[in-house]
Amino acid sequence: MRHAVLRFWAVTHIFILLLSTPPALAQAAPPPTPNPVAVEQLRHAIGTWDAETDFFGPDGALLGTGKGTYIFQWVIEDRIVSGVTTIPAWNQTAAILFFLRPKDGEIEMASVGADGMLWRMIGPDDSEVRTTPNVTMDDGTTMMLRFTRHSVTPDSFESTMEISADGGATWRLGNRQRFVRQTAETGDE
Repeated sequence: MRHAVLRFWAVTHIFILLLSTPPALAQAAPPPTPNPVAVEQLRHAIGTWDAETDFFGPDGALLGTGKGTYIFQWVIEDRIVSGVTTIPAWNQTAAILFFLRPKDGEIEMASVGADGMLWRMIGPDDSEVRTTPNVTMDDGTTMMLRFTRHSVTPDSFESTMEISADGGATWRLGNRQRFVRQTAETGDE
């Protein structure tokens, strides 16, 4: 009988504690609402794009132009986009991930190619500009990249990638891209 009373007391005590302590999920604030400007950027990217990329050398001379494809799809609608880019003539393929960080007011693009080099490009969620941190290269030099999306229409946009070797004090053109949506695949007419 004594054990039954102790068990009853223990179960009752635990039950009272559970009732008086709200679950952690109930205490958590709802996730922040993302900036509508950033959400529209992600929505615009969804689909398949033909891309033409001009690459430039340190002296500004055009090194070559490559045609390729970018394909973007939702991982989590209005929050995370995954993509793949290919430039067949140069045997280049890379994986891309775009995601929003509403709490920090940021949008990030991460890209990694066959070389395993991860590039993180971060910018304000109300801007079309993303910048990488200062990255130390294998030869000991440092490099920053700055990507700016511009000339945006419903079915096209352009992107400029600039390079800095001095921590962002000066920039030079690295590449320029022109994107055109493949409308047949998206059902747009």
